[in-house]
Amino acid sequence: MTDDAPDGRPPPRDPDRLLDRAGVAGDPDRDQHFLVDDRVLDRLPGYATEAGADTSHVLEIGPGTGALTDRLLAVADRVTAVERDPALAEFLREEFAADVEAGRLAVVAGDALEVSLPPFTASVSNLPYGVASELAFRLLPEKRPLVLMFQREFAERMAADTGTDDYGRLSVTAGHYAEIDVVETVPPTAFSPPPAVESAVVRALPRDPDYEVPDDEFFLDFVTAVFTQRRKTMRNAVRNTAHISGLGDPDAVVDAADEDLMGRRAGTGSPAEFAALARLAYEVGEPEAAETGGG
Repeated sequence: MTDDAPDGRPPPRDPDRLLDRAGVAGDPDRDQHFLVDDRVLDRLPGYATEAGADTSHVLEIGPGTGALTDRLLAVADRVTAVERDPALAEFLREEFAADVEAGRLAVVAGDALEVSLPPFTASVSNLPYGVASELAFRLLPEKRPLVLMFQREFAERMAADTGTDDYGRLSVTAGHYAEIDVVETVPPTAFSPPPAVESAVVRALPRDPDYEVPDDEFFLDFVTAVFTQRRKTMRNAVRNTAHISGLGDPDAVVDAADEDLMGRRAGTGSPAEFAALARLAYEVGEPEAAETGGG
């Protein structure tokens, strides 16, 4: 028989037995892949604690049957778990009834893109991949430590350096909010049912960028716009995407910008260069954001 942990909690719940007790199986058509590898589950909270993250109130999105929830309760004072499947939300309340009663676990039934999120100090989550991008960009502006599971390709694009093949809009926009690191790759066999792709764990530690932007919303829209034409020169990308960036006079931006930068492609521009160009665009390009008072 396994002894209890030093804090008096029982050993971690077995993920396969949780699936049996819940009476569910993952459904790829519903973007439902349960993480069942004990070793990965055991490591995930540590990626937050070893970075010095405040775990007094941890947010978990997509808890499923609670295998990760159980491990988060071992390191957190409180956990809020947001589960979109009503049946699984009810199972979590029953499975973790003692923690719910003690006020250590709150289970929110609903879509994490729509429900009000509580103030949280960190998030550790195995995100539904179909909405991972939207969820990431709901969490990143909160400026809290994040440990999130993504498809490996998405994770590597988040963490990519300037000039690499994976570098793009996602790299610049994620890096605007946090220092991004891929801390572990995870094989399909760690999930039930196995997804068709490899996964990876990203740790995002909030930071202030080493550049200034005129307006966050304008900057992110501007970067998104330019990268829609990443194979063209910056000159053409700025001119061709005014309908996305909201520029009223893209030619004024091109004329005022550094000639060398305008002759390069977006994938070679550093975040600081994009920030400088966005400041210029905000000043001379007659953006809609400036006309309406910013975001």
